[in-house]
Amino acid sequence: MKLWGGRFAKETAELLEEFQASITFDQSLAHYDLLGSMAHVRMLGKIGVLSPSETEKIINGLQELASEIEAGQVDFSIKAEDIHLNIELLLTEKIGGVAKKMHTGRSRNDQIALDLRMYVKDQITNLQELLINLLTTLVDLADQHHQAIMPGYTHLQIAQPVTLGHHLLAYAEMFKRDYERLQDCLRRVDVLPLGAGALAGTTYPLDREMVARELGFSRVSENSMDSVSDRDFVIEFLGDLALIMMHLSRFCEEIIFWASQEVDFIELDDAFSTGSSMMPQKKNPDVVELIRGKTARVYGDLITLLTMLKGLPLTYNKDMQEDKEALFDGVNTVSACLRIFIPFLKTIVFKKEKMKAAAGKGFSNATDLADYFVQQGLSFREAHHLVGQLVNYCLAKERVLTDLSLQELRQFVPQDLPVEETVFTILQLENVVKRRSTYGGTSPEQVAKAVQRMRDFLATLRK
Repeated sequence: MKLWGGRFAKETAELLEEFQASITFDQSLAHYDLLGSMAHVRMLGKIGVLSPSETEKIINGLQELASEIEAGQVDFSIKAEDIHLNIELLLTEKIGGVAKKMHTGRSRNDQIALDLRMYVKDQITNLQELLINLLTTLVDLADQHHQAIMPGYTHLQIAQPVTLGHHLLAYAEMFKRDYERLQDCLRRVDVLPLGAGALAGTTYPLDREMVARELGFSRVSENSMDSVSDRDFVIEFLGDLALIMMHLSRFCEEIIFWASQEVDFIELDDAFSTGSSMMPQKKNPDVVELIRGKTARVYGDLITLLTMLKGLPLTYNKDMQEDKEALFDGVNTVSACLRIFIPFLKTIVFKKEKMKAAAGKGFSNATDLADYFVQQGLSFREAHHLVGQLVNYCLAKERVLTDLSLQELRQFVPQDLPVEETVFTILQLENVVKRRSTYGGTSPEQVAKAVQRMRDFLATLRK
């Protein structure tokens, strides 16, 4: 008999049993449901709703059930709909009628809200640990390559030379923000909803603060209706996951670009590459292509929640059952992507000489020549126009700026403008990069300082 079946004269249609059941996916919450039930039962014992013997018997039964579920010895029933009713029925089979007292003072509405919050709290911790590992990898690589010169791009056109370390630290900044966003999200997840009942609270004198302390929540929810209908924390969490995937996808796109034979900046490890069933020469960057593709899944998970909730009146509606699969998929996808991307990244071989050679193309030192003319007395707009003419001249001659002679250079500048041989030293790539020494710039000195700042940040997380 259904636990809610007292007012029904007919059995549930088999089609409805299958359609509405969530046990196929919400069984993932069994661990949290059991922990929440134990805390609730202890609290019921404290306030006198349960006797000491009843409390002990239910707690012991839940602990036994937890061990059996963890060992894979339990078969859940689709007829019991969800993880909450399955656990209550399994407990009743184990310890008898006293198990039916466990649900006193709560509803499945505040129960599932609790389970989801406990699950999200744990997943934030797990994802933050993966982000720390990714940040550590990026910082180590940036330190190793803090002097390596490569082209920096705008519009995928060579713009100015940068260091590889600086480029890698740009992604470190993104993933650092992702870590901090998760930490900020945790503040809004860390709220105990249990005690809200179905929507209006309960007549029992529940000690919600006791349950919060036992389950590690920092505070209890303020409004019973909001407590059971709120899924903002899931949306916010999925939004954070979507941002992580967006950052991964951007990085993956660059890696695919770098690995192309036309660019040839990196060599991918054979252990993290695949081949072609027809073309024997192929070495494909499938790992990063898959991560790039899976980004769409996580975006979809976020849109699922936003769309599902947009028209719901207060409080709980069955539509909200659809939150779990999207949440679980988002977590599983991001976790899997981070777990493979970190070791993949560690195996990449950077072809620093080819990177440097590419940085010498595209007139990436043109801005420095304009800055030199400004120092000699021209306005920047005049210098910009003059260097543009020099670039045109070089393109016609199939040369670069450092190929010009001092005499050729002087043909383009006003006669009273002092131009010395030292200009060609300024235009050397090493000097172009070195002179960009403002805080946060690409000079090796600034990159080394940025590496240390990031190491200091990581050190605070490990305390």
